[in-house]
Amino acid sequence: MIYLLNDKFNRKDARAVLTEIRGLYADSNIIIRDIRIATNFLEIDMSIPNDFQLETELSLLRRIAPLIESYKIEEKYIGKIASIKYARDLFNSEKYWRTHEVLEGVWKRSENNEKKILNSIILISAALVHYQKNESEICISILRRALDKLDGLDGEYFGIDLNKVKIDLTKIIDTRVVEKIAI
Repeated sequence: MIYLLNDKFNRKDARAVLTEIRGLYADSNIIIRDIRIATNFLEIDMSIPNDFQLETELSLLRRIAPLIESYKIEEKYIGKIASIKYARDLFNSEKYWRTHEVLEGVWKRSENNEKKILNSIILISAALVHYQKNESEICISILRRALDKLDGLDGEYFGIDLNKVKIDLTKIIDTRVVEKIAI
């Protein structure tokens, strides 16, 4: 996953930026899977073969914007409390794809209401990934599913105010205006 500084793009540019980045790597074995546009960064999902020089390959992206960070996706479980704290930090900094990835391991190990809460947060994250790709209808549809998962659940979950989340989701669904939400 690659993060570039975003100081000029909005989510409506997602398809054009994706096409431009794919063009940069058209003659290589690098696969550009997707791009998501957040307020302050572009998140690029790309596969780079192990034998490629990462720094050399990433230098092409500087034509788009400066590099902020890169990291290799590896599935690892870091424990429930650490995962939830890390996922909250990721979510609140608009790194929704990574939020989903971090919470998946916790969700798989959970039961009952905790499983519903985690599934809801994962769905909210997935919805906001679609929003970053300028896919508003898909975003709203997934947010409805997330809100349904929270039906009948109240209070806090590791500092996440479930009532506030439900209010925020309801507002977004009713107005069809996606505002930045925090968990």
